[in-house]
Amino acid sequence: MLLTHEHEEIYRQVRGFVDKELNPHTVEWEKAGIWPAREVLRKMGKLGLLGIAKPEAYGGLGLDYSYEVVFAQALGNCNNGSLPMAIGVQTDMATPALARFGSDELRKEYLVPAVTGDAVVSIAVSEAGAGSDVANIKTTARKEGGDYIINGSKMWITNGTQSDWACMLVNTSEGKSHQNKSLIVVPMDAAGLDRKTKLDKLGMRASDTAMIFLDNVRVPQRNLIGQEGMGFMYQMLQFQEERLYAAACGIDCYTNLIDETIDYTRQRQAFGKPLIDNQYIHFRMAELKTEVAALKAMVYQATEEYVAGRDATMLASMCKLKVGRLGRELTDACLQYWGGQGYTWDNNISRAYRDSRLTSIGGGADEIMLGIICKMMNILPGKRTVAS
Repeated sequence: MLLTHEHEEIYRQVRGFVDKELNPHTVEWEKAGIWPAREVLRKMGKLGLLGIAKPEAYGGLGLDYSYEVVFAQALGNCNNGSLPMAIGVQTDMATPALARFGSDELRKEYLVPAVTGDAVVSIAVSEAGAGSDVANIKTTARKEGGDYIINGSKMWITNGTQSDWACMLVNTSEGKSHQNKSLIVVPMDAAGLDRKTKLDKLGMRASDTAMIFLDNVRVPQRNLIGQEGMGFMYQMLQFQEERLYAAACGIDCYTNLIDETIDYTRQRQAFGKPLIDNQYIHFRMAELKTEVAALKAMVYQATEEYVAGRDATMLASMCKLKVGRLGRELTDACLQYWGGQGYTWDNNISRAYRDSRLTSIGGGADEIMLGIICKMMNILPGKRTVAS
C-alpha cells in the first residue's frame, strides 16, 4: 500500500489528537467507566476525522478506505484500547451500511450528524444467545401502519448508554435465517427502549457497554437501511471494515508495547545486568517485532484488495485472527518481563493485557475467522464445492 502525503497528514493529525485529547485523560475515564463520547467526537468531527471514507455529500472526505486504515493505525497509539474501539464503532461499525445502502433522506438525517460528531452511535447486532452466531438473533420487527414494532434485546453494545441511535439487526420475517434480517436505524430515546444496564467488563473499561431491552419500540419504516431482508448481507459487508479497522489499530499499539518493554528491561537490573541482555528476552522482542511487521503487511495487502474492489474477505479474516492472537501472545510475553510491576492495575502493559483479550471475541471470534478462512480454502466440511 503506497502511502501518499495525504495519508501521512491524516496519520500526523490523528496521532496529535491522541497525544493531546485522549492519552492525558484515559486513566480518569477508565476509573469512571465511561468516556465523554459527545465531547470527544465533536472535536474529531470538526477536524473531519469521522467521515474519512464517507461520501462528501454527507459531510465526509470521500477518500478510499486506505485512508481510514491509516486513521485506525494512528488511533492505536492511544494508551487505552477502549477509545479506538469506541471511536471505531462510530466510524467503521455502525455507519458503513448506512453510508452505502441508506436512502438519501436517511443519510441526511442520521449519517451527517454521525460524521460531524453531533451524534453518538452504536452497532446493535449481538444478543445474549447470538454473539458470533449472527444468524441466530431473536429480536423481531413487525410492520404496523408505517412503523416497525421492535421486540427483543441486544447485548454488549459499545457506547450504548450515550448513543443517539443504533444500527440494529432484526428479524423482519419468518424466512430463512440469512434472508429474513434487516438493518434499521433505531433512535435510542424511543419509547419502550431501556439501556440503563451498564456492563462491568474485564477490559475496555473506559468505554460504556450496555444491555438494550426493546418492548414494542416503534420506529418508522423509512428507517430501514437498504432493502428489507438484506440485513445479514449488509452486516457481513460491514464486518469487513470493522475487522480491517481492528487489525490496523493493533499495528502501532503492539509496536509501542514492545518499545516500552525494551525500555523497561534496559533499566531493570537482575543478577548484575539489564534484563534485556538475557538472550531469551532480546530474542523474544525480535520475534514479536517480526510478528507485528507481518500483521502490518497483511493489513496493508488486505486494504489494497478491498480498495481495488476485489474480494478481501479471506485476508480481512486473517487480519482479524492475527491481531487477536498476536495481542494475547504479545501482551502476555511483555507483562512477564515487567515482573511485579506488570501485575499492577495502572500500567500500560497490564491494561493492554486486559483490553486486547476482547479482540479475539468481538466482531467475530477467532473460531469464526478460522471457519471463514477454511470455507474459502474449500476445506470446511459440509461446505466444500466440487473441484473443477
